[in-house]
Amino acid sequence: MATCCTKQTEAPLPGDTRKIALVGNPNVGKSVLFNALTGAYVTVSNYPGTSVEVSRGSATINSQQWEVIDTPGMYSIHTITEEERVAREILLHESPDVVIHVLDARNLERMLAMTIQLIEAGLPVILVVNIMDEAERMGLSIDLKLLQQKLGIPVIGAATARKRGIDEIRAAIHAYRCACDQQRFEYSRLLERDINEVATVMQGEYILSRRALALLLLQQDEEITELVRHREGDAFGPLAEKVREIAFDRRESFHLDLSLERKEMVRRIITGVFTAPEKRVVTIAERLSNLATRPLTGVPMLLIVLYFGLYQFVGVFGAGTVVDFLEGKIFEGLFNPWIIGVVKSIIPWEIIQELFVGEYGIITLGIRYAVGIILPIVATFFIFFSFLEDTGYFPRLALLVDRVFKHFGMTGRAVIPMVLGFGCDTMATMVTRTLETTRERIIATILLSLTIPCSAQLGVIISLLSKFPGALAVWSCCLLLLFIAVGFLSAKILPGEAPMFYMELPPMRLPQLGNVLTKTYTRMQWYFLEILPLFVLASVLLWLGKITGFFEKMVSAMTPVMASIGLPKETAVAFIFGFFRRDYGAAGLYELQNKGLMDARQLTVAAVTLTLFIPCIAQFLIMKKERGWKVAGAIGLFVSLLAYGSGYVLNKALLVTGLLS
Repeated sequence: MATCCTKQTEAPLPGDTRKIALVGNPNVGKSVLFNALTGAYVTVSNYPGTSVEVSRGSATINSQQWEVIDTPGMYSIHTITEEERVAREILLHESPDVVIHVLDARNLERMLAMTIQLIEAGLPVILVVNIMDEAERMGLSIDLKLLQQKLGIPVIGAATARKRGIDEIRAAIHAYRCACDQQRFEYSRLLERDINEVATVMQGEYILSRRALALLLLQQDEEITELVRHREGDAFGPLAEKVREIAFDRRESFHLDLSLERKEMVRRIITGVFTAPEKRVVTIAERLSNLATRPLTGVPMLLIVLYFGLYQFVGVFGAGTVVDFLEGKIFEGLFNPWIIGVVKSIIPWEIIQELFVGEYGIITLGIRYAVGIILPIVATFFIFFSFLEDTGYFPRLALLVDRVFKHFGMTGRAVIPMVLGFGCDTMATMVTRTLETTRERIIATILLSLTIPCSAQLGVIISLLSKFPGALAVWSCCLLLLFIAVGFLSAKILPGEAPMFYMELPPMRLPQLGNVLTKTYTRMQWYFLEILPLFVLASVLLWLGKITGFFEKMVSAMTPVMASIGLPKETAVAFIFGFFRRDYGAAGLYELQNKGLMDARQLTVAAVTLTLFIPCIAQFLIMKKERGWKVAGAIGLFVSLLAYGSGYVLNKALLVTGLLS
């Protein structure tokens, strides 16, 4: 039986901007399709009243302007997580002209249940069966024309990561009109009676069909109940009574019956559509996927990734080879002598010269640190991160570490912000909002603030400590032990239960160079636009501190603290730098080591203490925004005290044992 979609899709008016909503499970390729449709015209912001980010972009398709919305991952219209609620809010309140449901061709049977829900909700749906290349490699066959006939909506096969199917999707969007031939999926006689009894009582106007709303009401969906209460007004009383009556009669079996009937619907739909070989082909990617999630093979794989990715590529190449060239040869050898001469010839006042090219000058210190030291390290990290992300390795890493992270009050999902923290702790703190519970977000924020060095800081520290046998091992062990201890204690002290862990596994594949470069460029643009003003601000404040004498007073006040952990007074400058940015402080250690002012023991103690030291201004402000003043202040105080205590204990231990002497 045919049914028209609730939202009529009429011919657009000239200059009218229409909306496309991309929906689907996590890790099915929505974001890749979003990027393919929108290009660089993208904004990312929190959905009002939530901590969930929603990406919006603009696309021009056959001279028609479209706003494209990349909704958070959802498994069903009946929502559980905050991300699913936001995705449904967009469908309910933003009235998209086209809803593109993206699903994984390898998991067609499991994901079609949501397609059925979208169709019975009367939404203007286009189905994109994505990751077709992997499905074909596995020997799976999908008759897309027959599937389109059975569903009554446009169905397109795609492999968006390979740019396959993008033109067909654009054409389907342009040609889309009211899908009046959408199929109506019949439930059992008993369930159909329940749906009709509720739907016929409803009188309000809705985006979703009354049939879909009736099912959600019978599933005791609180947000939908409030929506219907508001729309129905005085008529809500009889409707609520009817829902309570049916829910009571079916209290033991309704949810199970609905789930089983939808599974049977899907089974009937895919009959003749989906064909799997009797002996399925196991690809190399699948074998690698299995190895990556098993502890016996997954841990060695992780160590190999960290060694070649973080240590060799970011630490040795980025922080060593590239930094030596940019900071040493370009800035110190060529640019700084030239710019100092230019500034002194233009500006006659020495005090103003100091602002630009002095010891703490904007150009000779701030820009040199940002471009000569920080930029190459961050760039190499984001290349490494984007490469791993494009391979599909991170969800498998999350699965691998889930059992361990449970002891720290988190799930394996928290590994994503933890790994991202090695690039930028500020960005990673923002990403903690994707974690399921407030308790898990707070624990992740504490560990990011304390034990996860950002890429620039990490690169400089690896470059410095690798020159001394054993120093890098001591630093790594200290951070690992503190990560375990603080994570374990946080899980014991903070109230609440660890959330359940579930994650869609995308295919493992060779990354596309274009995707890696696009992601790296986007992250670098965000990062550099954030850090360069802070480096300039730090240079100005340090210059002001120097000419007013305040900076010297701060150094003098910190000198006894530095001496108590065995460090020379000059390291106070690096720690003051570290308050503006952690990587700024690490670059300060780089300067001191080049001047020969620190031995292996002192450098190791300074590196541990600085890594654990109070979060930089940018990270602290994000902590305040995400967690509030009280939590951010408590974390900052705790981290600072623990950093000093750890440095003190480590210095005494190294002196007693004679290590690194």
